[in-house]
Amino acid sequence: MKITVATFTVHKKFPLKISRGTTSETTNLWLKITADGIEGWGEASPFSVVKNQKITTEQLLQEITSAIPYLQSFHPLQRQEISFKLNQLPLSSGTKAAIDMALHDWLGKKAGLPLWQLWGLDIKKIQPISVTVGINTPESAIKRVQDWQDTITVKILKLKLGNPLGIAADKAMIEAVKSVAPDIRLTVDANGGWSLQDAIAMSEWLSNQGVEYIEQPLPVGEENSLATLSNNSPLPIFVDESCFTSEDIPKLANSVAGVNLKIMKTGGLTEAMKAINVAKACGLKVMFGCYSDSSLANTAMAHLSPLADYLDLDSHLNLLDDPFTGAMVEDGRLLPNNNSGLGVTVERNMTM
Repeated sequence: MKITVATFTVHKKFPLKISRGTTSETTNLWLKITADGIEGWGEASPFSVVKNQKITTEQLLQEITSAIPYLQSFHPLQRQEISFKLNQLPLSSGTKAAIDMALHDWLGKKAGLPLWQLWGLDIKKIQPISVTVGINTPESAIKRVQDWQDTITVKILKLKLGNPLGIAADKAMIEAVKSVAPDIRLTVDANGGWSLQDAIAMSEWLSNQGVEYIEQPLPVGEENSLATLSNNSPLPIFVDESCFTSEDIPKLANSVAGVNLKIMKTGGLTEAMKAINVAKACGLKVMFGCYSDSSLANTAMAHLSPLADYLDLDSHLNLLDDPFTGAMVEDGRLLPNNNSGLGVTVERNMTM
């Protein structure tokens, strides 16, 4: 199989501020696997889970380039052999995600079926997506909510908390959002921005505001405190940065109510499906999230969405220049189409 890769830069309509910093643009990778006259597409995007430690575009590009000579002798149907080889190479999860995504896209196109149908899933079971409001002043948060309401039918708002100014600033933002969206479902994500004491206090306060759950309240490395928090919180606690793959889930099962799975963390759809099954076997809820992913990666996860309890696949909706088109929002739900594979097309001129 032939493997090629190119970079593309996307810019956010609204820069996204979380507890670890602000992102306004990213340069992602578009990977193609070609065999038997069929192209399979995948995406890798840079991300971080702790401050000052990031999987960069340069790292992803170097990894993919170095992996090509080891993979090009395989056929896309040799999935087990390819997986074995990938696990032998020093590759980050983002690189593995792009390769696995492209192999799935190729397989769906070879079969002439969309992935959701190939897997026998029921897209009528797909839940509404949440749309994200980053850390903001109350006034800016209101404007962001209003822009979302002008863009799509908003069913759920995900509010980024963990403001460096403290929990008083977090509360002010929540109150501002509720003033303009009193009937919209709310979830919050602190991205590890709270202490255990603040997380316990905020869980009680947020419960009274009608919030449904709290995502990643404590920093990575403080997983031993999650059980204490869960035992003292009236709200379910989910983890994101603290959970990458299926191997992480059993260790968290007695401490949290759910896990956020992202294709860039799991290393692809294959491991995402495995993680879903492990989470459900452990009695946990499953949500899907994203980084600065385009429609390509979010569409890939949309094909698995019938298996998720909560969906936060909105990053592409905040892009000014998303080059791809795939899953589309209908009545607040991100639905894959009936085209084979991922069902993604490219909308602007990009050279490979």
